[in-house]
Amino acid sequence: MFFFTFLMIKKVSVCGVWSFFSIFVAKNKAARVQVTSHTPFKKMKTTLLLVGKTTDKHISACIDDYTGRIVHYMPFDIQTIPELKNTKNLSIAQQKEREGELILRQILESDHVVLLDEHGIERRSIDFASWLEKKSMSTRRMVFVIGGAYGFSPEVYQRANEKISLSQMTFSHQMVRLVFVEQVYRACTIIKGEPYHHE
Repeated sequence: MFFFTFLMIKKVSVCGVWSFFSIFVAKNKAARVQVTSHTPFKKMKTTLLLVGKTTDKHISACIDDYTGRIVHYMPFDIQTIPELKNTKNLSIAQQKEREGELILRQILESDHVVLLDEHGIERRSIDFASWLEKKSMSTRRMVFVIGGAYGFSPEVYQRANEKISLSQMTFSHQMVRLVFVEQVYRACTIIKGEPYHHE
């Protein structure tokens, strides 16, 4: 009788512990799912605005690859403004002015406009990720702009909210596109805590 009672108590104790453990695991699993499914960029759309198409097919293929990765984390698209035609008779200032007019047509009043410019603020990748995450909390659409070979017009500079620089070195405006989309993808993985970026 004593042995039977002992077994019953032991069974109840084991079942109780197991039930507690199951509830604990379920709650933690739900918490992990909730954190994993959280995407800070859902409310913010991000557009990369380019002047002129990417002519190098290898660079273009890499840009497409990173763009395909980025859209798993945030709404992201690339818009290309056609290059000006018959520019031989235009001065550099006139060319920047006309490109600027085309850029401004693509920008809404509510957009947060960030120019990729050699005189912009430089950030480490981890700092860029932190900045991007903070902006996503209060911005409906972020527009990054990569200008033509001669840069931006005064009107575009005036409209811009911020300027960032990827490096003190000079890149072709074609190569900058690839470097930038890679950094956006890298920022997404940093925010999500994924093993892509290494300090």
